[in-house]
Amino acid sequence: MRDPTSTEPADWPTGRLLFTVVRRIEHEWNEHLARWELNHAGFPVLLHLAGGSRTQRELARVSGVTEQTMSKVVARLERSGYVTRTTDPHDRRRRMVTVTDAGLTAAREAARVQPAEDIALQGLDEHQARALRDLLVTMVRAQRAGEPDPEE
Repeated sequence: MRDPTSTEPADWPTGRLLFTVVRRIEHEWNEHLARWELNHAGFPVLLHLAGGSRTQRELARVSGVTEQTMSKVVARLERSGYVTRTTDPHDRRRRMVTVTDAGLTAAREAARVQPAEDIALQGLDEHQARALRDLLVTMVRAQRAGEPDPEE
């Protein structure tokens, strides 16, 4: 029987187990990213910009956040010297965001695979890590299949 009030993790519902692990990973990941004055919101924005400049609206869409939230994320990245914002020469109402050399360097250093894997897979052996990864890929694909097509 699942008991969400128990102190024994084996008694917890799956949702509580996932939430607990995700919070630990998020905390440790943010500690890792803090070395570059980044966090879990700004880091993926730098990765999106590595392929070229984008508007704040595009960044908000690909990041799954509101434009207002993205404006705050971009402002923080700009204060750190990782991005610049300019007016789009084709549409003066839009702001283009471009990653700087410092931003690319920070993104590359922070994106090294091993620290992220060590954080996410803490306590698992190789077989368990592979099984978890397979399950997570299945869950992400199922989630995406249920999302509306942005092209429609």
